[in-house]
Amino acid sequence: MSQTAVVIGATGVVGRALVDQLSRQPNIQQVRTLTRRPAPHSSPKVDNRVIDFDHLSQYADLMKGDLLFSCLGTTRKQAGSIDAQRKVDYSYQWRVAELAAEQGVGHYLLVSSSGADPKSKSPYLKMKGELEQRVRSLPFNRISVFQPSLLLGQRSDFRAGEALAALVMPTLCLLPGLRRFRPIRGEQVAAKMVAVSQSPGHPVETFRLDEIFDYEV
Repeated sequence: MSQTAVVIGATGVVGRALVDQLSRQPNIQQVRTLTRRPAPHSSPKVDNRVIDFDHLSQYADLMKGDLLFSCLGTTRKQAGSIDAQRKVDYSYQWRVAELAAEQGVGHYLLVSSSGADPKSKSPYLKMKGELEQRVRSLPFNRISVFQPSLLLGQRSDFRAGEALAALVMPTLCLLPGLRRFRPIRGEQVAAKMVAVSQSPGHPVETFRLDEIFDYEV
């Protein structure tokens, strides 16, 4: 059965790899990427649409599809404040999910974060946990949440803290008990998401750390 996949966050570390991998899937007829700036792709399957995320209701018809992959995210530094980061990491993703549910999308797949918790003292982990909690109220047939650790991959913006962590964490995670927290490549997360989207599963499921490493590319 041919499917239409909708992707937000298609220009990020996971999103770019995801679009590439989805475009090679025989069951995927179209990959619709919703971005703030043009994001062309070499595959004829990929249909890029530039939208205004501050007026998402105007683009409700673009949310129609079989699968919605939500990979949107930013950093506090890049956004300028924690409120601005929350707008991207929580508000935009929630509204897209809400519109997609209204348009009859069956399977929602969300990239969250290891440690996401609506009661966390960390503003970042709190917003991630709140989004996870809230989307579970939407009438999707299936909801799959992915909680990776530090993401490795080429970014359009330089993040000094993440670059340092990417150097230190692989060695640190060789210590007993810390291996499951090792950094993961964006391609690995994308591969797991694609595999989950193309196989049966539970109505609500969360994939944590080592469960995502199972998929190498």
